[in-house]
Amino acid sequence: MAAPRFWREIPNRYNLIGTRCGNCNKVFFPPRYICPQCRRMGKLEPYRLSRRGKIISYGVVHVAPEGFEDQVPYVLAIVELEDGPRLTTQVVDCDPNDVKIGDEVELTFRRIGSDNEDGVIYYGFKFKKV
Repeated sequence: MAAPRFWREIPNRYNLIGTRCGNCNKVFFPPRYICPQCRRMGKLEPYRLSRRGKIISYGVVHVAPEGFEDQVPYVLAIVELEDGPRLTTQVVDCDPNDVKIGDEVELTFRRIGSDNEDGVIYYGFKFKKV
């Protein structure tokens, strides 16, 4: 990725930014350009999402895809934020046997990778139990 594009996208990388419809007040993630409820009548604006939510559903991954073998077993969950949107995310810093539906979680950012030894470091959002 080109350096100017990387720097331009930093606000979206280190915050959880969605959109909110000015007409029906529904909140969406990932951001949308047209409100599915109001169609073109809605006016969507950037909206900083809550950093807290609860686990709606989850599964424990024992056989990981290439590049994630060192993380198994890990928890992959659907988290409903206080604002309403649901995200599929990894739950970190916990024993997979201790995760339950309804557990409170909060947003955290973790290193995902880098371009090379001296390159840009990429971070992604994950959640941890509160």
